[in-house]
Amino acid sequence: MIDWLRNLLKSAYTKQLEAECARLRAENRALLNSLLGTAGFPPVQLPEAIEPAPRVFPRGMSWQQRQRQTEAKSYKRMKAAEELLRNPGEKSS
Repeated sequence: MIDWLRNLLKSAYTKQLEAECARLRAENRALLNSLLGTAGFPPVQLPEAIEPAPRVFPRGMSWQQRQRQTEAKSYKRMKAAEELLRNPGEKSS
């Protein structure tokens, strides 16, 4: 069911590119085996289809997460400034 829906939503151009890629892979495999056969080596058995890793798109941070990140940065800067005021001759890392 999921594959059917995925195929329905793919554009014709994407399908054409995937078909061309599969054709070129098969052609490259045939050429490689032909060259190896000419050199006297046995043909290479490559995996038929390599499944690409799923693409993960990171989500943007919510406003609460951005606020928390801003507060954490501000707190670190405040602590560094307090440390400089306590020990003016020393550098903080």
